[in-house]
Amino acid sequence: MTTTITKEDDGRHGRYVARIDGIDAEGEITFTHRGPGVISADHTGVPEAMAGKGVAKALLDHLLEDARENHFRIIPICPFVRAQYARHPEWAELFTTKPGEDP
Repeated sequence: MTTTITKEDDGRHGRYVARIDGIDAEGEITFTHRGPGVISADHTGVPEAMAGKGVAKALLDHLLEDARENHFRIIPICPFVRAQYARHPEWAELFTTKPGEDP
């Protein structure tokens, strides 16, 4: 199975969308532009049909890579993103808070 991740962005809000060949569902991390060079990761959602396939982690990896490449920082509002960041303090340069700190 191949997972494909795309980005949708209307200039104010957006989402990273994951699709898996053969599964009629999609996972997402939604975000909001909060100012120059800052977005908030608002929500991660993965439907039951995609559970256990590493979709949420793949979406987060894509978000982090996008932040590195496009030089923006992330406000970790989403509980999943916040929890993963707490486990990976080496991501600190990509976030607006310290690991484990509430935004």
